[in-house]
Amino acid sequence: MKFIQTPVKGMQDFLPEDMTLRQHVLGVIRDTYGRYGFTQIGTPVMEHIENLTGKNGGENEKLIFKVEKRGRELEKGLQKVRQSESAGADEAGTMLADSALRYDLTVPLCRYYSNHKNDLPTPFKALQIGDVFRADRPQKGRFRQFTQCDIDIIGDPSIMAEIELIAATSEALHRIFVEVGVSGFTVHVGDRRILRAMAKSAGFDEDEYDEVFIILDKMDKIGMDGVRDELIQSGYDAGKVEKYVGFFRMFREDETQDAAAFIEKTCSGCIGEEAGRDIAAILSAARAMISEDITLKFDPTLVRGMSYYTGTIFEISIDNYSFSIAGGGRYDRMVGRFCGQDAPACGFSIGFERIITIMRDLGWKENSDIQKKAYLVDMKSASGRITDVFARAAAERAAGVRVIVQPLKKNAKFQVETLEKEGYTHIQKVYGDTQLD
Repeated sequence: MKFIQTPVKGMQDFLPEDMTLRQHVLGVIRDTYGRYGFTQIGTPVMEHIENLTGKNGGENEKLIFKVEKRGRELEKGLQKVRQSESAGADEAGTMLADSALRYDLTVPLCRYYSNHKNDLPTPFKALQIGDVFRADRPQKGRFRQFTQCDIDIIGDPSIMAEIELIAATSEALHRIFVEVGVSGFTVHVGDRRILRAMAKSAGFDEDEYDEVFIILDKMDKIGMDGVRDELIQSGYDAGKVEKYVGFFRMFREDETQDAAAFIEKTCSGCIGEEAGRDIAAILSAARAMISEDITLKFDPTLVRGMSYYTGTIFEISIDNYSFSIAGGGRYDRMVGRFCGQDAPACGFSIGFERIITIMRDLGWKENSDIQKKAYLVDMKSASGRITDVFARAAAERAAGVRVIVQPLKKNAKFQVETLEKEGYTHIQKVYGDTQLD
């Protein structure tokens, strides 16, 4: 059997320069979030299948990498599949699986908090960085294995959680993008309560909301007319659809209107004043904390694909790119599904791979003040000096210099050029009689 050199489709190998960029960005993220009091935790990449298929993940539940049962449990699963004449592929796959690779970090965090809540402070400010997996169609900036960077606040029911999350994430992204000359982006803020009120005002039944929102979430890809057509094709009443889509057309005609004014025009009879007041207060407080070149705006077209969101939702976009670079919101009922007691929770997730894609596109280069030095030893004339060279290298490393020692190659010119590209500014060839610098 011939081995395959390339990675599995949708997954990546990383060259040294790739890892340099990734570690740099992660360092900025950790440092920024640390300043806001977030503490890092870790969870397994594999979760119980029941946790990931509870109709909380929206479309992502169709993209789960399921892990097959083993031994006798697998035999039992196969027997169930044989006995079930009506089981489709997804249902059969679940019968044969007892766990799956996580598709995001929020569900694992809720399980983690439920399991450890007696040992954690309230509110709990968590930073979680890790790989997640989705059986998606790979494209630029979108992979099947990718890194997410999440911050979450559990235990704070006030809008202070949203304000902190928006400010911290905006600062992290500002610090990252300023290095490649990008100084501004847009933070969109919406609310699931407003979306539900609009749907109710248009005449939809409550049990239809989730599917309506999943289709609405495609607006950036298929446009407003595409959303209207897909809703009608899905069997929804054309009159209700036209009224619902009309609300969004109304906003697009004047995107400067605030949440309270928009609610008054569309769904005031289906929602109280609290949602409008919350968004106004969040935008006002966040504005005082972030860079002036970052735009904050109320956006009722914002959906977020996960069905577990219960209130405020947010997303960050950047000019000239068709995808968002961060998103999140409030999910006050997720923790209770694990431990029977709800806990207020709100989180923001950075699209790490998309940020890396943008940084590469814009030509990011490492800007390091660390001195980098190389010794190239001629093994024919200076093999007896290896101890001296390594002793010198050890002393310089202890002083903070980054040092490598290599055998001098026949094509010394190419070797030196390669090291110079890697940022080595002092390169010394060592022969039998060389005085070490």
